[in-house]
Amino acid sequence: MSVIVNINLGVRSPSPSPANRPRPQFQHNLKQDRSFVRFADWGRREMERTCMRHAGIILIVAFLVSGATLPERGPMPLARPSSGDDRPTPTPKPATPRANGADAEEKSNGRAGNDARADRDLPPGWKDDALDAVPVLVIEKENPQEYASCLSELKSLGSSFSEVDRIDDGKGCGIDKPIEVRAILPGVTLKPEGVMRCEAALALARWTKETAAPATSSAFSPETRITALNQASTYVCRLRNNADAGKISEHARGNAVDIASFTLSDGKTVEIQPRDEDGTLTGAFQRAVTASACLYFTTVLDPGSDAAHEDHLHLDVIDRKNGYRYCR
Repeated sequence: MSVIVNINLGVRSPSPSPANRPRPQFQHNLKQDRSFVRFADWGRREMERTCMRHAGIILIVAFLVSGATLPERGPMPLARPSSGDDRPTPTPKPATPRANGADAEEKSNGRAGNDARADRDLPPGWKDDALDAVPVLVIEKENPQEYASCLSELKSLGSSFSEVDRIDDGKGCGIDKPIEVRAILPGVTLKPEGVMRCEAALALARWTKETAAPATSSAFSPETRITALNQASTYVCRLRNNADAGKISEHARGNAVDIASFTLSDGKTVEIQPRDEDGTLTGAFQRAVTASACLYFTTVLDPGSDAAHEDHLHLDVIDRKNGYRYCR
């Protein structure tokens, strides 16, 4: 039997090459490790930011839920030093309700005397009567050109009248250039004759010719016409509604005429009375002439306005702001 003995004489066996050398399982690529670290740092920072935002929202919600409120009074500026002449502010008088009906009869903004103040702008809380402590009652002078034009037109309509002397009865009563009217139109007399301003007479003539006369023919018969306007008042020096106190009437300035009835050519007389519920042609006639009067006069008060006008039509030409009219 032969025995082969391999004696190591100190010669090392060749080592495997690095490429063929197996790597331990725990070894990682260095670049991947660095990327992971950076990603982890970014994630941590984002989480911190998110927590901070949420913490802010939570604090705000907690503040609102806890019922926190702002102080009732903020910082106030320092008071201005007194100048020594400070005066208490007067307390305005409370406004009183405006009267209707007859009190609206002569509200004005510029025509004739102290009632010209009625339509002025007043401080809040003031009454119209607050200025009555020092009344200014004057007779307004007629504009010469307007007066001449009025007379010319009145003559062209066929009115019969004459100019009379200036009237001044004191206390604001009077007419600068009055006329006395006998017939408002040809064949239509004014009974009795009445003194008034030309402007009032012209409005009466136009109304009679353009609306009252046609309404008469429509309501009764084509042949029927008005032969007389029966007036209850033209110029007279008095207060409104003949009261003992109050404002001056437009009658006292020659601006108004009260019509009590119409006399017709068939002998019939149409008296002014409450006719709102009157279904006859007579009722329709009165309502028609009353409504149409507002086209010619700035104030029209009929039996439905108040107790003082139950038996006549009050018509006046008071001058109001922006041509405002009061008709009822």
